[in-house]
Amino acid sequence: MRIVLSGGGTGGHIYPAIAVARQMELEDSKSTFLYIGGTRGLESKLVPQENIPFKSIDITGFRRKLSIDNVKTVMRFLKGVKASKEMLREFKPDVVIGTGGYVCGPVVYAASRLGIPTLIHEQNAIPGLTNRFLSRYASTVAVSFEGTESSFPGSKNVIYTGNPRATTVTTASPQRGFASLGISDGSTVVLVVGGSQGAKAINRVMIEMAPKVGKGNGVHYVYVTGEPYFEETRAELRQKLGSIPNWLHVLPYVHNMPEVLACTSLIVNRAGASFLAEITALGIPSVLIPSPNVTNNHQEANARQLEREGAAVVLLEKDLNGMALYEAVQKIIGTEAVREQMSAASERLGKRDSAAVITSELRRLAGKKS
Repeated sequence: MRIVLSGGGTGGHIYPAIAVARQMELEDSKSTFLYIGGTRGLESKLVPQENIPFKSIDITGFRRKLSIDNVKTVMRFLKGVKASKEMLREFKPDVVIGTGGYVCGPVVYAASRLGIPTLIHEQNAIPGLTNRFLSRYASTVAVSFEGTESSFPGSKNVIYTGNPRATTVTTASPQRGFASLGISDGSTVVLVVGGSQGAKAINRVMIEMAPKVGKGNGVHYVYVTGEPYFEETRAELRQKLGSIPNWLHVLPYVHNMPEVLACTSLIVNRAGASFLAEITALGIPSVLIPSPNVTNNHQEANARQLEREGAAVVLLEKDLNGMALYEAVQKIIGTEAVREQMSAASERLGKRDSAAVITSELRRLAGKKS
């Protein structure tokens, strides 16, 4: 099958597309791909590293307020549609999938105008502006959270698929995760992470919480600060604790996150959709601190989905401090019954076969037999 992938701006839009490509390769080694992304987006760096052919268009998102920049965006959109049509005619895909970000707008729209079957994937509980627009043209809309199908009332076909990043982590080795952290197999690990670039607010409470944790009590705490905050955070921890104890692991970044997640007993993190898909696929209980700086406050909506099912505790950033986080962590990690209940709830929400569900739908749209 020939598939065009599109999605960009953040890893949360890019990695699901890559996960779908990898699943399709497993099912059909003759599959070929073209990834159409933005010239400015992270995808321009990440996708070529995955050995997926990449082409780009120049596109920006709309501003929420009236602005002359929006006129320029409309012009870029029209040019992007024209450029996308040329790429699509040349590649001749069987199907096009968009996984979010404004770059999907002209690509998926162009495909629909050319009569090419299209699927868009919405990662968040609250749909983004681009996917709301595209839902009127896409052949199928795939949603990550069960029960959010009604968010697309004007679409032709809406299905619950989960997030394909869930599939990626299911084969990760916990033993490799423990080894990469220098921690003995079977240890209890609390992972605290604020996203790939880190989060200043979470780093602050990491520092506040550390003295309260004491000697760790057999629990290993892994603080992932993000590259920009690493030196500053480590220096403040040393100042508070005298030295970095062996139960506290301070890292700027984790390159093997699926393996580290596989050995994690409890995670403290933001509420990005891809991350939530990964932790529920592995049945990890969580303390979620949604970012308040995202469109439509969609991270809080994501987090509340897990909270309602008993899989997570939600702490809003405005209420966040070292003691609040410490108490939330201790309530879970210090009580085995609570942790087991939350883990089971998390696992029930996981959609481990998400990537396969999506590739099955792509085959159906393209008129291929499974």
